[in-house]
Amino acid sequence: MRVAPESLQQASGSLVAVGTRKRGDDDAPGAMEYLTSVLSAKGYDVAMESPLQLAVKLSERLGVSLWIKREDMQPVFSFKLRGAYNMMAKLSQAQLDRGVICSSAGNHAQGVALSAQRLGCDAVIVMPVTTPEIKWRSVERLGATVVLKGDSYEEAQSYAKLRCEQEGRTFVPPFDHPDVISGQGTVGMEIIRQLQGPLHAIFVPVGGGGLIAGIAAYVKRVRPEVKIIGVEPSDANAMALSLCHGQRVMLEHVSGFADGVAVKVVGEETFRLCQELVDGIVLVSREAICASIKEMFEEKRIILEPAGALALAGAEAYCKHYGLKGETVVAIASGANMNFERLRLVTELADVGRKREAVLATFLPEELGGFKKFAELIGRVNITEVRYRDDSGVKYALVLYSVGIYTDDALRAIVARMESSKLKTVNLTDNDLAKDHLRYFIRGRSEIKEEIIFRFIFPERPGPLKKFLDAFSPRGNISLFHYRAPGETGADVLVGVQVPAEDLGEFRSYADNLSYEYTSESNNEIYRLLLHSPEMRCC
Repeated sequence: MRVAPESLQQASGSLVAVGTRKRGDDDAPGAMEYLTSVLSAKGYDVAMESPLQLAVKLSERLGVSLWIKREDMQPVFSFKLRGAYNMMAKLSQAQLDRGVICSSAGNHAQGVALSAQRLGCDAVIVMPVTTPEIKWRSVERLGATVVLKGDSYEEAQSYAKLRCEQEGRTFVPPFDHPDVISGQGTVGMEIIRQLQGPLHAIFVPVGGGGLIAGIAAYVKRVRPEVKIIGVEPSDANAMALSLCHGQRVMLEHVSGFADGVAVKVVGEETFRLCQELVDGIVLVSREAICASIKEMFEEKRIILEPAGALALAGAEAYCKHYGLKGETVVAIASGANMNFERLRLVTELADVGRKREAVLATFLPEELGGFKKFAELIGRVNITEVRYRDDSGVKYALVLYSVGIYTDDALRAIVARMESSKLKTVNLTDNDLAKDHLRYFIRGRSEIKEEIIFRFIFPERPGPLKKFLDAFSPRGNISLFHYRAPGETGADVLVGVQVPAEDLGEFRSYADNLSYEYTSESNNEIYRLLLHSPEMRCC
């Protein structure tokens, strides 16, 4: 079953998938087996018992005791080491002699590589060709053989499984295996041991589900009153949608911003355990994730990767939404393998995530004194950015601007003042298309006939642009193009193409065969508002 991530909408911090799980009784098959497996896990040969630290500033601001489980301090800067080693340590000597293989874009790869080094076995790690050099070099330094294959994780995984069959190696999955799940479950065992007294909830980042399944399998057996709450990005929410539909689903597309949890399909065993044991999922925006990265830097002087800060963002959103006060909660900082190039985007979005900056657009009549009138209507607020250029050829000009530290009421008041003076104003703060692309086209507005707009994910390696142009030229004229490298494995590209209506089906066929993920934005209200001719927008 294929579904779109945006098909699931919720208020920030509210639980989804509550009441859809099929909770079994204490004698459910596998319950005691997982408990004993976690207690006997072998991960401590390479992993450390990570500290549980109180986030003093965040706790004071939220009115709760918020503890951070520092899995970013593991030898490979991620919890993934626990599950990989626990599975590999249980292999027979004959299996170790034949070697292991896995597919991964990052943290799992390093966990398998270090585990193989300690166990003295040969390891092959298949990674997409889009994997940043810093990541695959780190794997090589641990002694594994790195093979770069395919543009996506799915292609890399298919190749790894093929080689697994051909060479007789053991495939080490990133999450969907009982021994991997049990290894990750030691995180929950440590939390219960380290934190005495009442505990309201543990917030866990969710990708394929190995970490939350392992923690839930242990904690729900020994402390059933503790809530286990998963946290996913709103644009990479495979577990939440699977729980809502009562079956595993495949996402039509997935954002790579929090690449450590960017999966299209959750595991079969992890889904079964989550149905029985997890109390719900919280979805958060990438702006909230960026804000939590900044919060952790200010709190502990550490820089988490987006997936590593995911649980913290969910914990804060949950506490605010439900007005939680005086309770104790734990958020897992799951990893710190941050690409340095991504810090630029994190910095840009962090203030939006904490409501320290809002992005607005106002359509201003091109007349004498118009900009002064606009400035007076804004009022006494902190303006952090303004983009405006007089254009005598149009009736209305577009002003893009940002205001600092605000409340929802203050923001609504600004928009109301503008609208009362007949200045059409749009709040773009929560619109990713506008923030990622359209804000850079302040001078690029026009009415282009037969223009269709798409967002493509280009692999971050040489050649994708040429491949794209070769596929469509000369079938369509490129009318708009905006590329913005986000420091991920894929680049978000906005493309406008002039395609006659009778050729639209052929165009989509070529787009499908290109194997780049894409979504149509032609009917996006903000696109039509910001990029079409001013007269059409403001009439």
